[in-house]
Amino acid sequence: MFTGIITDIGELTALEKRGDWQLRIKTNWNTRDIKIGASIACSGICLTVINVKKDHFDVAASMETVNVTTLQDWQVGKKINLERALKVGDELGGHIVSGHVDGIVEICEIKPEKDSYRIKFRIEDSMRGLIASKGSVAIDGISLTVNSVTDRSFDVNIISHTWKETTLGFSMIGDTANLEIDMLARYVASLLKTKS
Repeated sequence: MFTGIITDIGELTALEKRGDWQLRIKTNWNTRDIKIGASIACSGICLTVINVKKDHFDVAASMETVNVTTLQDWQVGKKINLERALKVGDELGGHIVSGHVDGIVEICEIKPEKDSYRIKFRIEDSMRGLIASKGSVAIDGISLTVNSVTDRSFDVNIISHTWKETTLGFSMIGDTANLEIDMLARYVASLLKTKS
């Protein structure tokens, strides 16, 4: 489990596409306390550590993960939001995030608003009704509050700190991102589907 509070921007330095994909991610973290088998959220995707060195770690991604996330388009040099798994007793600064991506969204608008930025995301039909105004979402692993929602889009406000400390600062219209809807919304939708 994660909180959606990004603690480093890593960089993809190697990518091997044989069987399960293997990714090498450079980080500013002290890697000595990263254990083999640990879970790390990489731009919102929960991936398992398979190797650790002084300035980087390697993770594996199954083809299922590749096919349902933006990982399918990643290339060497890509900047990646990083968050270590939540420990009991850690501050829960964002919201509960599982690292299980529900879909891919596309940026359709970026507007500066005073010191902040408003970003609008286009959503697929399957996401309608799962995102609520003032509810929580994780975009590329970042815990964000939804401002407003329409049938085809939702928007979020990004304060300058988040803009600078995450990959959102590199965003352009047309970029895609990993979306994780709020866990409660996911379960409510599942319950409603089984009753209908």
